[in-house]
Amino acid sequence: MLTVIIVLAGAIFASRTVLSYWVDLLWFQSVGYGEVFWKTLNLQWGIFAAFAAATFVIVFATFSGLRRAHQGDLPRDHTIVFGGQPVNLSVQPVLRLASWIVAIGGGLITGAAMMDDWPALALWWYAPKVGSGAADLGDPIFGRPLSFYLFTLPAWHIILDWLMTMSVVVCLLAVFFLMISGGMRALDKGRMTYGLSPWRGLSIALSALLVMLAASVYLDRFDRLFEHHTVFDGINYTDAHLMLTGLLIVCAALLVGAAIAAVNAARRPRGIWLAGAVLPAILCYALLGVVGWYVSNFVVKPNELDREKPYIADNIEMTRKAYGLDQFSQHEFPAETNVAATDPANNQATLQNIRLWDWHALQDTLSQVQEIRTYYEFPDIDIDRYEINGAMREVMLATRELDVNKLPESSRNWINEKLIYTHGYGITMNPVNGFTPEGLPTFLLSNMPVQSTVAGLSVTRPEIYFGELTNTDVYVKTKQQEFDYPQGQTNSLTSYQGSGGILLGGFLRRVLLAYDRDDVDKLPFSDDVTAQSRLLMRRNVRERVATLAPFLTFDQDPYIVLGEDGRLSWVMDAFTTSDSYPYSTHYGLNDGSVNYMRNSVKVVIDAYDGTTTFYVFDDKDPILAAYRGIFPSLFKDASSMPAWMHKHVRYPELLLKLQAEVYGLYHMTNPQVFFNREDLWTVATENGSSDNGDQTRVAMQPNFVLMKLPGEAGAEFVEILPFTPANRNNLIGWIAARCDGDNYGKSVVYDFPKGRVVDGPQQIESRIDQNAELSSRLTLWNQQGSHVVRGSLLVIPSGKALLYAEPIFLQAQTSAMPELRLVVLALQDKLAYGPTFEAALASLYGGEAAEIPSNQAGQTAPTAPVAPGVPGAKQGTDVNALIAEAGRDFADYQRLTAEGKLGEAGQKLDALKVVLDQLNAQRK
Repeated sequence: MLTVIIVLAGAIFASRTVLSYWVDLLWFQSVGYGEVFWKTLNLQWGIFAAFAAATFVIVFATFSGLRRAHQGDLPRDHTIVFGGQPVNLSVQPVLRLASWIVAIGGGLITGAAMMDDWPALALWWYAPKVGSGAADLGDPIFGRPLSFYLFTLPAWHIILDWLMTMSVVVCLLAVFFLMISGGMRALDKGRMTYGLSPWRGLSIALSALLVMLAASVYLDRFDRLFEHHTVFDGINYTDAHLMLTGLLIVCAALLVGAAIAAVNAARRPRGIWLAGAVLPAILCYALLGVVGWYVSNFVVKPNELDREKPYIADNIEMTRKAYGLDQFSQHEFPAETNVAATDPANNQATLQNIRLWDWHALQDTLSQVQEIRTYYEFPDIDIDRYEINGAMREVMLATRELDVNKLPESSRNWINEKLIYTHGYGITMNPVNGFTPEGLPTFLLSNMPVQSTVAGLSVTRPEIYFGELTNTDVYVKTKQQEFDYPQGQTNSLTSYQGSGGILLGGFLRRVLLAYDRDDVDKLPFSDDVTAQSRLLMRRNVRERVATLAPFLTFDQDPYIVLGEDGRLSWVMDAFTTSDSYPYSTHYGLNDGSVNYMRNSVKVVIDAYDGTTTFYVFDDKDPILAAYRGIFPSLFKDASSMPAWMHKHVRYPELLLKLQAEVYGLYHMTNPQVFFNREDLWTVATENGSSDNGDQTRVAMQPNFVLMKLPGEAGAEFVEILPFTPANRNNLIGWIAARCDGDNYGKSVVYDFPKGRVVDGPQQIESRIDQNAELSSRLTLWNQQGSHVVRGSLLVIPSGKALLYAEPIFLQAQTSAMPELRLVVLALQDKLAYGPTFEAALASLYGGEAAEIPSNQAGQTAPTAPVAPGVPGAKQGTDVNALIAEAGRDFADYQRLTAEGKLGEAGQKLDALKVVLDQLNAQRK
């Protein structure tokens, strides 16, 4: 009965696995990558079969050999007297069955575990055939080519770990048989006596284990290139002058021990010789440790800089290559302090595209004015550049995606979730500094159906079937029409016209698909689904690309692009990474660590039909070259990307953040400066909010800006990030990653003068807080019922000076719709502000402070009648009346703010200011 249950369970598991593979094949074929599926499957199951078979042979042969070697002590049917009672033992049949179970089970488990390492093993197998692109680059210690560390060494570790596991298993089996055979003799004879043969199996097993340990010690010599030390990473003086040679001696001692164990097995096996086999290696390793401690403490540390200088230089050089820092260009930037140094006449493109909309504030605003229905959501805000009315403008885009989890509870049924509510709709687009008089975005694209305010800018295919929130399967081309967008009291309906998805076909095929997708109780019996209907699965763009290329690392922030043909596409950056680049320092990335990274691939996913294309943007990357040899049909050259799409590629944020972290230390190329950490940089910090609303310091995130770089001819789209000295607030440098044309992928670093203080973001924030009028106004706005939202502070070079810009929003607690109330601009020695960017700019260059209206952003505050000679004084009023009026105005301001009526609240705040001015005037 148990056997039947096991067989049935195995059959069900196998059938489910086969079905899953079949559905995956259909999906890969539907996106045009059937060849990738078969190649991956062949690699995975080839590795599984090879290691499962090898494990089975090793374990079964060991089990059988040891069983035969101990056969005299393991009788098949033997009666012994135990405690005065006869006991009948049948050991050998049990061991024979156990040998099959252990060997088969061990083989299956090992093969399944090794399948997960198929990318590393495939790279090792294919890299020599396609060339690594870096065979001539040798490391400074062993002289091995880069391909050895990227491809060969990781595979050797995987195989050696498997062999080490096998040798340990063999040793355990030998000990097991030695124990039970000795126990049998003890029970049978009343005493424990060992003959010669019981030690033979253990001697052979120990010999194999010592050989594997010798191989591990040999590979450990190369692993020292990745070790972390206090000051730097890689091989140090002690390693180079002692440990590398010492480990070879330990390796030789282990091989000698293996030979001793083998001879012990071949001649007269004795247990004492097994102890003698491991003793030489133990003594050599202990002696090596003692000598290494002496050299490190008494030779190196008293003269550490001189001893380690050449190895620090190697670490600097290799780390900069591994992260692409050797391609950064450096320039001195004067960071002058006067207004004229900003050179506004020659930097209009920069000034006209300074981003004022903070993406958090815009996302909150869009949720109020553009989501239209509760089941829509804007998951992210993207920044890009588009040609608007003949000029390049920086804009912000957001996709309106549909979240079925937000459908009304009464509408949560299979037909609605799978057949009708299948997609999001449209995008919004607004200039980064465009505001209406009410403080809302100046939309270029908005609403449903999508409306455009710019000639030549249109969305012809606004449906979003593939996006960031599309986490469910849907069925399209059914008899049910799909919900497209709300239209007055009715809804606009549509039917999917694309070619994406898996054809459902006949009843049997539909049942199999339904079983795999856990939809067996609805899909096969739906009259709305026909043979021509299609299943859209893996619609989340992150899951989609990760399934197609699991060996790549992806930036988890896809961005939307509107094409010249009006279609919407997602772009995701993909990276090749490694943790075995010689002499390079490891840094954290996602949940692991890497010491090599390249942005080699751009992935484009059509938002309507899910077409996914991988474009190669770094054909010199050796890892990607190997993957292209494995999957030639998966990748396309960057030259095949449409020209309009090329205009929207951008430097990935994930890469710039990692490079900035590395550059903070490794911009120091002088080993002495590096050793002393004399010029350590960190990414600048700005004010942020913690979970409880308190202000806290957070590292600045990369910002995309459209600007004219110092010394360049025209405006370009760049990604920027400022640096400060470690534990200081003043600026020390600024990095710009370029995104346009032939400059794509190049980064420029501007070094600021070190002989004087250049204000950093925290210092500008402090100047804002210390400004009397700004501080009082922000404090007043932060009263109960409303709070101030401060946008990201941008630090932008303009001419020969640094321009700082920060938008300030006011938001009611009951309404998540921030309104722009202030724009603050600053130079090194000047602070200006105003209700609009133009007003703040005029104040900065004109020298007169702009009035801060408290009503709707961008409008002029109403003025009250004034008496001659007394600014703002009303006729016929006394102090008590003015105080009473001020109290009423302030109470009305608090009430209106709490109700979210910010415009009316602003008017009351203006009236309060007028009354306070009158009181001040009468006091004089």
